[in-house]
Amino acid sequence: IEPAVKELGFDLVRVAMIGGTSDPTLQVMAERPGTRQLDLTDCEKLSRKLSELLDAEEAAGRDPIDGGYRLEVSSPGIDRPLTRRKDYADWKGHEARLKLSETLQGAKQVSGVIEGIDGDIVTVATPKGVREVPFESIASAKLLLTDKLINATAPLSTEGADLIKTEG
Repeated sequence: IEPAVKELGFDLVRVAMIGGTSDPTLQVMAERPGTRQLDLTDCEKLSRKLSELLDAEEAAGRDPIDGGYRLEVSSPGIDRPLTRRKDYADWKGHEARLKLSETLQGAKQVSGVIEGIDGDIVTVATPKGVREVPFESIASAKLLLTDKLINATAPLSTEGADLIKTEG
């Protein structure tokens, strides 16, 4: 999937199977490197390309996913998942919640302001002090919706909007 995403000029954010057995869905999140967003046209292009790729793999007897499933292509959204090391540098100064794969310093979750990443250590300022979390210990992480995040991810184009209000 990643080579197909790159071929269209996008960065892959996450690939996940969601929905369990009742609604198996292959979720692909991608973004334009310069804007960290995808518009509807981008999603359509990527969806077509991935559908063709996955259909070709199935026809060649190399179906990577057993059984039927739905393909969902999207932008990561405003409260995006943090999946790559670079996400912790890119979103420094924003609030996030990190769920850990194992208990670390008495916690299975760390919430606070991302201070960055140095090598494999993510630093988060929490109300109880600064926490250093090994990247490999993070099971999942996402940005938390705050006014600061909303302002940082305001639309690059206001075309089609009746009114956009910003604070600050």
